[in-house]
Amino acid sequence: MQKLIYWVGALFALLIIIGFALPRTHRVEATIEIDAHQATVFALVNDFRRISQWSPWAENDPNARILYLGAHRGQDASVTWDGAISGGGTQLITQSRPDEYVEIVLSPGEPGAAKSWFSLTPGVGTTIVTWGFEADYGMNIVGRYFAPMLSSIVARDYNDRLARLKEFAEGLPAANFGDIDIQHLFVEATEIAFLPTTSEPEPAAISEAMGSAYFQILNFIDARGLTDAGAPLSIMRNFNGAKLTFDAAIPVRGLTEDAPRDGSGVKIGATYAGAVIRVGHVGSYRLLTGTHRKMSAYLAALGIERNGAAWESYVSDPSKVPEEDLLTYVYYPIKVD
Repeated sequence: MQKLIYWVGALFALLIIIGFALPRTHRVEATIEIDAHQATVFALVNDFRRISQWSPWAENDPNARILYLGAHRGQDASVTWDGAISGGGTQLITQSRPDEYVEIVLSPGEPGAAKSWFSLTPGVGTTIVTWGFEADYGMNIVGRYFAPMLSSIVARDYNDRLARLKEFAEGLPAANFGDIDIQHLFVEATEIAFLPTTSEPEPAAISEAMGSAYFQILNFIDARGLTDAGAPLSIMRNFNGAKLTFDAAIPVRGLTEDAPRDGSGVKIGATYAGAVIRVGHVGSYRLLTGTHRKMSAYLAALGIERNGAAWESYVSDPSKVPEEDLLTYVYYPIKVD
């Protein structure tokens, strides 16, 4: 019996020695190529709410409680979940480099440091995404022994979830918004004189319709003794493929109670007040469609809902500024959480 105890003790000591000789950290990576721009893919991995769209935190536990805390997206954003089946956990974004890299710490502040990361690199018109995971088992010998098996499980799971990310990203609008500066602002309402206008969706036809509408609005302003108070606007109302409907408008001041607020001609109204995204488009008006596509793709990628009609503000006077230098601000009203 004493000999058996010695053998068991020796075996236990050997297992400990081998355990300490095993690597204390284990790392696994999975990679996929996605037919989408880096800005789009980055938006889907830099926001825990968007991650939940293609990689639910507790997909097998519908009653799990999920809380999103801290920043809405990017560094300092976090998610916490707790469920009877899925258990509990917390993840925190600790690094976020636009369109390139996102690092996430799992269970921050608890023993057993673990992190995951998304690395984005350009392919040939695509984005190559690498999703990595690293765990430090420290003095946990049992963890070191089981790490290779757990790593294979994590790799399989990451490959499955990256396939979902690919499907999700490739289903979004394909315009690349990574090369424009998108600002989030709150705007106040501005009183305007406006005229509902329709046109064929061709640059020449739109220009002619706008010119006629602005001429009528300016005559209205003069006749009413008003003062124009800002750049001309175009507020988009409807586009059915064959016809574009918009309100040509000019900000005004000096309004009186008898100013017409309805009727068939020029009317008085106000612009939207609230949260918007804004892009400064520099160049020809003919290229504005591309800017609209990029802004729409941005909203779709980040999961932001629109909250009304978009509008354009023509800051530059085309009779005085070269076409390539024309500045137009494009606004999209949005809903905020």
